[in-house]
Amino acid sequence: MWVQLRCGLEPRTLAALAVVLVAAAVFAGMHFWSARPEGVRAPDMVGEAVHAPAPAPDEDAKADPGGGGRPEPSPGPAAGPGGQIVVDVSGKVRDPGLRRLPAGSRVDDALTAAGGARPGTDLAGLNRARVLMDGEQIVVGAPQAPAPGPGVAGSAAEGGGPVSLNSATAEQLETLPGVGPVLAQHIVDYRTQHGGFRSVDELREVNGIGARRFADLQPRVRP
Repeated sequence: MWVQLRCGLEPRTLAALAVVLVAAAVFAGMHFWSARPEGVRAPDMVGEAVHAPAPAPDEDAKADPGGGGRPEPSPGPAAGPGGQIVVDVSGKVRDPGLRRLPAGSRVDDALTAAGGARPGTDLAGLNRARVLMDGEQIVVGAPQAPAPGPGVAGSAAEGGGPVSLNSATAEQLETLPGVGPVLAQHIVDYRTQHGGFRSVDELREVNGIGARRFADLQPRVRP
């Protein structure tokens, strides 16, 4: 009433001013309440399981105090059940047939297991030091492809049998269609690095032999 009489306000205006003052007081109270300081809860202590002690070094590590554990040797490639390979020895041997040999055996071991070559058999074209692969065939005493004569280098020898990828020389490989000195050497290098050809399909992995050239060579070669 004092404000009304002092300022000459009407009752309606005075009521509106009172509502504004009350709303301002409520807003100020809410702002003060939301800005009050709150206590922060201390983090829990880390359990003992996180700080589990490191495993004690084994006997090998104790025996090698130089620092740095020795890496475990990686297992070698599996060669078959019991670490054996199976090869087929045929041709001019005393006892041809399948032979089971330890992994890493060579052609000479397969000849011995087959009773050896027959008397008079020419073994000049057989690499007896080559490491054998599981599932391959060893033909003993097979006729070699004739060496190319003058003027026929780079062409296939017509009327002859297929050329052996495992025993042919680089010059004999050049008699195949599309095979020159460089490609012939690639075939020989692949044969040396992989221990020979197990099948004709492996010829696709030789550098320089595509699908079209392989189709031309497939009927003219054998492992």
